[in-house]
Amino acid sequence: MVSIITPSYNSERFIATTITSVINQTHEDWELIIVDDASVDNTYNIVLDFCQKDKRIKLIKQSKNLGTGVARNKAIKVAQGNYIAFLDSDDVWIPNKLEKQLAVMKSTKAAICFSSYELINEQGESLNKIIEALPKLSYTKQLKCNYIGNLTGIYDVSAMGKMFIPEIKKRQDWVLWLNLLKKGGPAIGIKESLAYYRVRKGSISSNKFNLIIYNFNVFRKALGFGFFKSAWYLIVFLYEYFFVKPKQTKSV
Repeated sequence: MVSIITPSYNSERFIATTITSVINQTHEDWELIIVDDASVDNTYNIVLDFCQKDKRIKLIKQSKNLGTGVARNKAIKVAQGNYIAFLDSDDVWIPNKLEKQLAVMKSTKAAICFSSYELINEQGESLNKIIEALPKLSYTKQLKCNYIGNLTGIYDVSAMGKMFIPEIKKRQDWVLWLNLLKKGGPAIGIKESLAYYRVRKGSISSNKFNLIIYNFNVFRKALGFGFFKSAWYLIVFLYEYFFVKPKQTKSV
């Protein structure tokens, strides 16, 4: 079974599409754990309606807004699957996403797997850009830049145990996959795009200045590097992000 971790906050515009993409998976042995982080819109009721129709969907409601990291960790604690995967409340999977990844993990005996993914806008329209997955990813390479799109990542709990989200404000997923790679890497990447990442206004990926600040904090606070070592790795990151990391423009 795959435990799918989904934090949700004020996601009424997108959450139904996200859940439906899980229900449509060709691999049917899963549980979807949605932690509503004290939404003030209609998100809770939308999810509750899905829960009543499909017992594989589980809803946890937080009385206070405590952030994405706390929400994900709460879901991980109660997860019962042999594998853990992540899907944010505005992103979408293609129907055979889990089936393809589990097949690759079993054939290669890899404990971590990820894939390419396509960018869409808030209206769900393609931005004609695919972020390509490397065929194999080591801890050293991941330290230079976050190569795992969190919405595509999956890891084997039976092989590695549960790994929890670090308590930093942003970029928790990068540190999570670094910790996983350090323990049980390398990760196997699937070149085919298996998911859609929704680019929203104000997101880190759309604000390059915030991206720099939060990434410096990954090195300085989350990984405990000294100031100069953190600054050096930030320079390495900028080079890797803008000049090395594969990006493909989708033909239209």
